[in-house]
Amino acid sequence: MMRSTLTVFFEHPFWIGVYERIDSNQYEVCKITFGAEPKDYEVWDFLLKNWSKLKFSSPIKAKDVEEPKINPKRMQREIRSSLQERGMGTKAQQALKLQHEQNKLERKAVSREQREAEKERQYELRQQKKRDKHRGH
Repeated sequence: MMRSTLTVFFEHPFWIGVYERIDSNQYEVCKITFGAEPKDYEVWDFLLKNWSKLKFSSPIKAKDVEEPKINPKRMQREIRSSLQERGMGTKAQQALKLQHEQNKLERKAVSREQREAEKERQYELRQQKKRDKHRGH
């Protein structure tokens, strides 16, 4: 019996696919780096085009464990709950939002420094004008 699974998840900063296969008590695994979040058809297309190029780990003996029969409706519910987005969005969206907030804070700090430097420059110009006015007397 051959069984295989492909799990795609976000591991900062890339989307990673882990392809596992068990064939006649031999367990092999392959890691695929996608980069940007792949669509389902892109994953399928990648597997079709690059199947022969995938580098699997050396086979490890796998125990022949029979998975208990799961009711199809229960399996559908479990799959739906695992795919359901939690919080404000996917991990990628959350990471991008965090990066955006950090950039915003950095921009605010830089603009505050520039504003203060400009005020200091204007103050120095006023002081210099005052000194120049009194110089001739």
